Amino acid sequence: MRLPLLLLLLAAGCAPGHGLPDLPDASSSNYRLGPGDAVRLITFGEDALTGEFHVNDSGAIAVPLIGSVRAAGLTTHQLEAAVTTTLKRANMLRDPSVVAEITAYRPIFVLGEVSKPGQYPYQPGMTVVTAAAVAGGFTYRAVEGYASVVRTQDGQAVEGKAIRQTFVQPGDVITIFERRF
Repeated sequence: MRLPLLLLLLAAGCAPGHGLPDLPDASSSNYRLGPGDAVRLITFGEDALTGEFHVNDSGAIAVPLIGSVRAAGLTTHQLEAAVTTTLKRANMLRDPSVVAEITAYRPIFVLGEVSKPGQYPYQPGMTVVTAAAVAGGFTYRAVEGYASVVRTQDGQAVEGKAIRQTFVQPGDVITIFERRF
């Protein structure tokens, strides 16, 4: 009777990812741009200032006629305001009307016990289980109930445990654990 209890306690303490804290929630409405994202800027009546721009490694976008505009860490609404302010300061437009929308997100990375680990395009609404599905599904050795997710928040990498229904964010690194037999 003591041996099964000991085995159960050992198995519980040795479960992969057992010591990870829960992953903090991230609101999709407050998504912040980062390197690798692509945005479309539409400046009403100004074709030269309208187009698709990529956030570079230093966190900026290069807008024709006005130069580099900081984008990393901003929401799309904050980027609109930054471009509007830059246009006004440069005396290019008196009352610019700028709209920003995300056209491509940073990729996600799925590692561990999935059929095809690797980099995949992010789609809004993805969860841990849909990310695993995109990566070819779980292997027979996979822990299917939870995973590790590494997410950058406020410039810091945060790792936490996420259940299947947890929403992933662009740039997340998801690790599907191997089951201990």
